Amino acid sequence: MAKEKSQARREHLARMRAEQKRKERRVAFLMWGIGGLVIVVLVGLVAVYVVNDRSGKSLDSVASYKYEGSDHSWDKVAYTETPPVGGRHNYIWQNCGIYDKPIHNEHAVHSLEHGAVWITYQPDLPQAEVDKLKTLASADYMLLSPYPGLPAKIVASSWNHQLKVDSADDPRLPAYIKKYKQNPAYTPEFGAACSSGVGTTAEQPLPPPTAADPHESAAPEESAAPEEPASPSPAAS
Repeated sequence: MAKEKSQARREHLARMRAEQKRKERRVAFLMWGIGGLVIVVLVGLVAVYVVNDRSGKSLDSVASYKYEGSDHSWDKVAYTETPPVGGRHNYIWQNCGIYDKPIHNEHAVHSLEHGAVWITYQPDLPQAEVDKLKTLASADYMLLSPYPGLPAKIVASSWNHQLKVDSADDPRLPAYIKKYKQNPAYTPEFGAACSSGVGTTAEQPLPPPTAADPHESAAPEESAAPEEPASPSPAAS
C-alpha cells in the first residue's frame, strides 16, 4: 500500500511538472509572438514613415516647359501658363523681394530668367499661411506676391518649372527652392542681378521703351529689396 501511495505521489508530481513546463512553453511562445508582432508593426510604421517622408518631399509633380531666354518686349504679353514660367518678357526685371500686391508678369518672368523663384498665392490665403511664405521668401533671388486667379492656393515658379501646392507647410516648397533657385542648369542668365530693376506693382503701368539696356548697369547681388517703398513691402535679408 505504501509503495502504491509513493508511486501515485511520484506520478502526480510528474504530471504537475509536465503541466508546469507546458504552461511555461505557452507563456514563452506567447511572449515571443507578441514581441515579434511588435517588431513587425514597428518596422512597418518606420517603412510607412520613410515612404511618406520621401513622397512628401518628392518633386515628381513639378511641371516642366521649354522656353528659350532673351526674348524681350516692351509690350504686354499673353502667357499660356498661370502664372508664367518663361517666354517673352519685359526688358526690365522685377527686384526680388516680398510684395503685398500683384506684380507684372512681364517683369517677374525676367527675374525667373535670372534664376529667381517666384512664389505666388491666392489673395484670400490665410494670413498665417502668407507669413510662412514670407519666411520662405526672405532670401536672395526670391519673389513673393499675391496672384488673382491662381489655379492653386500656392504656386512656386522658376524658369521652365512650376509646382502647385495647397499649404505653406508642404515640404516640397523648400525642396523646390533648393533645387531650382539659381541653378545654372535651368537659368538662362545665371548670375544676372535680381536688383536694380523695378519695384513696381501691377497697379502701375509697364515702363515706356528706353534705349538703355538695364543689364549694363546691374551687377549680380546676393539679395535685393524693391526700390519703390510705396508699392511692395521690403524684403528681409
